[in-house]
Amino acid sequence: MKTILQLLIFLFITSCDTENKNVSTSRIDENYLIQDVLITTQDGAKVSAIVVRNNKEEIPKPVILQSTIYVRDKGRDLKSLKESVDRGYVGVITYARGKYLSPDEIWPYENDANDTYDVIDWISKQRWCDGRIGMFGGSYNGFTQWASLKKPHPALKTIVPYVANRPGMGLPMENNVFINSNYEWAFYVGNNKHLDTIVGTDRQKFRNSMFTWWETGIAYHKRDSLDSLPNKWFQKWIKHPDFDEYWQKMAPYKEDFAKIDIPILSIDGYYNDSQNSGLYYLSEHYNYNPAAEHYLIIGPYDHLGAQRKGSKEISGYRVDPDALIDTNEITYEWFDYIFNNAKRPEKLKDKINYQVMGANKWKSASTLDSMSNNSFKFYLTNHKTNHFYSLSEKKPSENNFLYQEVDFANREIWNNDYYPGQIIRDYVDTGSGFNFISEPFENSIEVNGSFSGELKVSINKKDFDYGVTLYEMLPDGKLFHLSYIVGRASYAKDITKRELLTSNKIETIPFSNTHLVSKKIRKGSRLLVYVNVNKNPFSELNYGTGKAVRNETIKDAGQPLTVKWYCNSFVVIPIWKD
Repeated sequence: MKTILQLLIFLFITSCDTENKNVSTSRIDENYLIQDVLITTQDGAKVSAIVVRNNKEEIPKPVILQSTIYVRDKGRDLKSLKESVDRGYVGVITYARGKYLSPDEIWPYENDANDTYDVIDWISKQRWCDGRIGMFGGSYNGFTQWASLKKPHPALKTIVPYVANRPGMGLPMENNVFINSNYEWAFYVGNNKHLDTIVGTDRQKFRNSMFTWWETGIAYHKRDSLDSLPNKWFQKWIKHPDFDEYWQKMAPYKEDFAKIDIPILSIDGYYNDSQNSGLYYLSEHYNYNPAAEHYLIIGPYDHLGAQRKGSKEISGYRVDPDALIDTNEITYEWFDYIFNNAKRPEKLKDKINYQVMGANKWKSASTLDSMSNNSFKFYLTNHKTNHFYSLSEKKPSENNFLYQEVDFANREIWNNDYYPGQIIRDYVDTGSGFNFISEPFENSIEVNGSFSGELKVSINKKDFDYGVTLYEMLPDGKLFHLSYIVGRASYAKDITKRELLTSNKIETIPFSNTHLVSKKIRKGSRLLVYVNVNKNPFSELNYGTGKAVRNETIKDAGQPLTVKWYCNSFVVIPIWKD
């Protein structure tokens, strides 16, 4: 039972708050004062927030802010906010415009940069805030932290983004190829004020419609007609296949990164689907601000694992015991380091801190590039033994090529088995594409970093989508998935502008936006590179006509795509040699 003193304190606090006119409800729960708040943005919209603070203390404190589109059950959100209070802070969570108590329309990504700035500005003026704000969280919550830095607010002192999304670069498209797994997510977050856990998570329904789209060959932009559920978000996204101003304005872009001078801790995973989003922020931050205080922790985690404590097993791979970390604990160690002059988290030995799979150890480096001290440059040869072609460190003396033919009208055959659904598997895909393999290693090495390369190709059409996947082939013949890229050839040189290929001309397709990894390659193992045309139900299908891909249909398939993969194509694999 609440005491009379508690009630008097509650009445005093709520009567003195400068934000009181925005408070919709207030209540005391044990030692916590909990308030639902509607914050008015500069353009007149309303953003819904929950504020939790200690109802027995009046001293202004640093505020720990979470900003998300996921309106989960309030018990879970309140637990997180109360933890911030228990650790000596004020806890605030805000939901994207249109969510929870906000009366506005829901458009993921589009308003978060301005809205989060306005939220930070409002918080900084409250009597319970000491003028210092930190942010943390993962996925969409990671994106909003970066979005807030499109125009940095002086009150924001640090962010801790986990597996941060970068709209237009990782989702809903990856290297300008739209990925189908993002389709139903729009319903999940956009259908109501909370989360549509019925329609938005009906995986079977959307999987069926995806296969119907694939089998019938209708235009990609008509995908939602198969569900009888108009998807206005999807329709808007697919009209922007370029990384154009629509995407650029959602988060820092180019010179925007030069203005970011707060300390940052990023956390990511080798098997996080959107890893190239999170590492884009890191790379661009250092590119435009070499003196940035930006740390990274990365290891064998998927999208969820990096936001929690990892997992003892991920997609069939039993991780090293040393890889298991407590993301939440490290986050609050970081906040204490920033706000309370505590020591820096022990895991941060240097700017880049990564777990070496198979070695049960962590290593640190000052930059992403210094994760490696050497590299292999392998050419894709036409020398074949059994099912595999050779990877050679010697550049071919002749301009030989491997020939591939892909019939887009044929829905029986899929190309490009690239996704690490199982990290360790027993089979090699020899049904399509080409596998190139190195000689066995006489000593163990580490593959550390992101592989890159150039594909030299000649095609009979104007465009195609490609995939390159990197594996370790273990001595017993099993494959260990290391990294991959899926991309569109016409955007290989500039993701902001499509440049069609010239039919039957040898073209150079550079690639570098592959997933970063660290793995000990044991003695007797080989490296295997798998190259293929991307043709399957799991992403948009590029028929190669040069028209907007979203409008192409099976009627545009025409003659099969022919590809000449030239043997002066190469991959560069960063390694560490002791």
